[in-house]
Amino acid sequence: MPMIREAVVTTIDRSGLAHLAPLGLIEDGQGWVIAPFRPSTSLDNLVETPFAVANYTDDARIFAGLVTGRRDWPLVPAAKVPVPRLADALAHAELGIARIEDDAARPRFHCEILHREQHAPFAGFNRAKNAVLECAILLTRLHMLPRDKIEREIAYLATAIEKTAGPQEREAWSWLMQKREAFYAEN
Repeated sequence: MPMIREAVVTTIDRSGLAHLAPLGLIEDGQGWVIAPFRPSTSLDNLVETPFAVANYTDDARIFAGLVTGRRDWPLVPAAKVPVPRLADALAHAELGIARIEDDAARPRFHCEILHREQHAPFAGFNRAKNAVLECAILLTRLHMLPRDKIEREIAYLATAIEKTAGPQEREAWSWLMQKREAFYAEN
């Protein structure tokens, strides 16, 4: 099974409007595969403008924010492609679509890396950041997984929040818990 790297992917539409999405990039030799589900803005944008930026960040709030509707994160121009990057990314890779493998549910955009940059040092692992990321992914599946599985996994992840979270991770976790509560209040 290929390695998957969680990143925040920036795409743009034909008019240049940027869109951010947390996506798992699939390792593909020297490049990456972006495989957004249908329908999605990322998919539409990649068809319209065949470039993307993979933003590597350790700010868990960005992943949690995007999953919970907080979409306004500062962007700056990238070096080689028309798609902007996250201003606060630790690093980024600018991608060009080399080929598209069509699929009814999840097309695959095979990307070559056109440019890479490092912006800030990685300060080390934090279990709470990882817990926020895992919970954000879990909450994108609320409509697919049984509630008891969701609750068990959240309870397990909460231990890392309780033991290792700083203010940013606590804020991100609160956004995710609000989303979970709102979903179950409606369903």
